[in-house]
Amino acid sequence: MATTLKNHSLMQPQALESWIQEVVALCQPQNVHYCDGSQQEYETLCQQLVKQGTFIPLNPQKRPRSFLCRSDPQDVARVEDRTFICSRTQEEAGPTNNWRDPVEMKQTLKELFKGCMQGRTLYVIPFSMGPVGSPFSRLGVQLTDSPYVVCNMRLMTRMGQPVHELLKQQEFVPCLHSVGLPLAPGQPDVSWPCNPTKYIVHFPETREIWSFGSGYGGNALLGKKCFALRIASAMGRDEGWLAEHMLIMGITNPQGEKKYFAAAFPSACGKTNLAMLVPTLPGWKVETVGDDIAWMHIGEDGQLYAINPEAGFFGVAPGTSLESNPNAMKSLNHDAIFTNVALTEDGDVWWEGMTKTPPVRATDWLGQPWTPASKEKAAHPNSRFTVSAAQCPVIDPAWQDPRGVPISAILFGGRRASTFPLVCEAFNWQHGTFLGATISSEMTAAAAGKIGQLRHDPFAMLPFCGYNMGDYFSHWLHMAKMRPGMHLPRIYAVNWFRKGEDGKYLWPGFGENSRVLKWIFERTSGSPQAKQTPMGYLPSEDALDTQGLSLAPHALAQLLEVDHAQWLNEADEIQHYFTLFGKHLPVEFHEEIDHLRERLK
Repeated sequence: MATTLKNHSLMQPQALESWIQEVVALCQPQNVHYCDGSQQEYETLCQQLVKQGTFIPLNPQKRPRSFLCRSDPQDVARVEDRTFICSRTQEEAGPTNNWRDPVEMKQTLKELFKGCMQGRTLYVIPFSMGPVGSPFSRLGVQLTDSPYVVCNMRLMTRMGQPVHELLKQQEFVPCLHSVGLPLAPGQPDVSWPCNPTKYIVHFPETREIWSFGSGYGGNALLGKKCFALRIASAMGRDEGWLAEHMLIMGITNPQGEKKYFAAAFPSACGKTNLAMLVPTLPGWKVETVGDDIAWMHIGEDGQLYAINPEAGFFGVAPGTSLESNPNAMKSLNHDAIFTNVALTEDGDVWWEGMTKTPPVRATDWLGQPWTPASKEKAAHPNSRFTVSAAQCPVIDPAWQDPRGVPISAILFGGRRASTFPLVCEAFNWQHGTFLGATISSEMTAAAAGKIGQLRHDPFAMLPFCGYNMGDYFSHWLHMAKMRPGMHLPRIYAVNWFRKGEDGKYLWPGFGENSRVLKWIFERTSGSPQAKQTPMGYLPSEDALDTQGLSLAPHALAQLLEVDHAQWLNEADEIQHYFTLFGKHLPVEFHEEIDHLRERLK
């Protein structure tokens, strides 16, 4: 079987046109359009989507050049059970991925794609993941029959003519997508075409992505999770870099010293809020390089550098407000696309948590009349906004730097009501990698499953790692040995979501998280002092800047508590979870569990 597959190869430039013609012959589109990424093209497609009923123009006085669209109610989120990693063997895909034989999957897909674009236009989207021309960027070409995808990809990636030029001499990742709903001659289209049968398929060896049936989010915007994480993580393993589900932020202290942090959180756990944080501490400043994905490589100076492979934000709308994330809200003032939020009577958008007082009347995401008394939510819990990162008022000046930015600290965190303290520093890179592998979080609406249920999400990469996750852990450990004299970032675990006995959050979060970032910032400079605990270095209560902060009595003590009994149970639970990876689990993780138990006793 392996002989039928090219080994770890990107598609060659000269193969682009023949691949397009192959897809045309298979999918039988009515027209082919080569996207140039221009403003005129974007506006033409937006008007086409308005005419089709997919886009509803918003009030130009409220939100100029912005649109609302409503997906099919059965096409609202990632579909992890229909997402496949088709590596040569099931063992290479690992226990956390759905695997199918790549040859058999190709046969299945070819049957589905046969004639699937009849009556539609095939759009050719050349795009760059990362700044155009950066040695750390990678090129892709997406073929799709969805103008909605084209418009979103223009906001989310660097696409169009500059990439066309690079494609003449650079390899690329071929990405094929169809909504899977061909049109007979004269048949009217629907506002949100999709197919009940869905496949989101990745071929790590041949670096290909095939997606069928869904028009939504990461299922259809193939530069996002499919390329930037699932395929790129396999690239990083083979080429010696990291593709991570992480924000990148710049933080500057009152003295003007600047550092960059990367941070991994499961979806809808406040990653975008942290990336665009407005610090409550006087004189501190946060700027955004990226809110979701980081590609990290080792620089000539032995430091870890990161680029944001994306050019836009595809953020979760519910809970985003001027209070929780004012910079995200300001980014959305114009030229934005909203999916599955509510429409107000004055032609603007609304979602739960956007304002303290809901609108008196609105139209919900299903197109039905809505009032605050309605049983259903006005916006879908996984409703989204798409907007260019250039519109963010705190976008970092270096966000397009082709070299990337140097990372001083890496943060891991989940949504945990107990056990995990507010912040803790790993003893070393190996221990930090172990902390990243032990992330678990209460589930959110961004993934299919029971909301509130606890699930392991190592490195916040569980749905996004393109190969065996045990080998992924080993790749992280190996990064520390790649070059003599490396200056690796310090690693931290954070938890903004710890609750007291009354069920209320102990920490106010949002802008107050700058107090935790200040402690981390100063730790990476060699101060202040920290206390050693069984799970890592924690700030003493007086080391955190709490001036002007109103906390419940004993809240700080609870936030920084390491309960030995809880952690012994946690160690048992982690060890049980790690059995999933069998012989692929690094021996270093067995050592870390043993060390943790010894420290607890």
